[in-house]
Amino acid sequence: MAILTDNIKLVIVQALACFDTPSQVAEAVKQEFGVEVSRMQVALYDPTKGTGKNLSAKLRAIFAETRDKFLADVSTIPIAQQAYRLRVLQRTLAKAEKQGNSSMVSQLLEQAAKESGGAFTNRRELTGKGGAPLAVSNVSPEALQAAVTSVRDKF
Repeated sequence: MAILTDNIKLVIVQALACFDTPSQVAEAVKQEFGVEVSRMQVALYDPTKGTGKNLSAKLRAIFAETRDKFLADVSTIPIAQQAYRLRVLQRTLAKAEKQGNSSMVSQLLEQAAKESGGAFTNRRELTGKGGAPLAVSNVSPEALQAAVTSVRDKF
């Protein structure tokens, strides 16, 4: 096992909090710091997994804070909105650009636009007349039962 400095540990914890896989984190540590780290050693720094149960309170707090910020603020991702999917698309886009694959780049850009535009959600905004909020009325159980009985009797 490689001996890790506090700075490397911090990078590992933050990357794992952003849903990077241990393989991706190990590769990033190797490229950035020149230190060989195994996937198993990286997994020790993920408190959501069984292997990370002995992680220090300080690193657990950093993990939780980073994860909360990542889920709440996706503006750090260049092609931005749906955090994880767009981050994966961004990585793939960078590889396609590096290889000069322009058709893949255009497909990925279209995919990212659909993701950020909400094309893949089934969310609907319901409003009242003229965009006003829907009217909310409280009905007693007795009044509801009377209305249901009335409708049933008609049919």
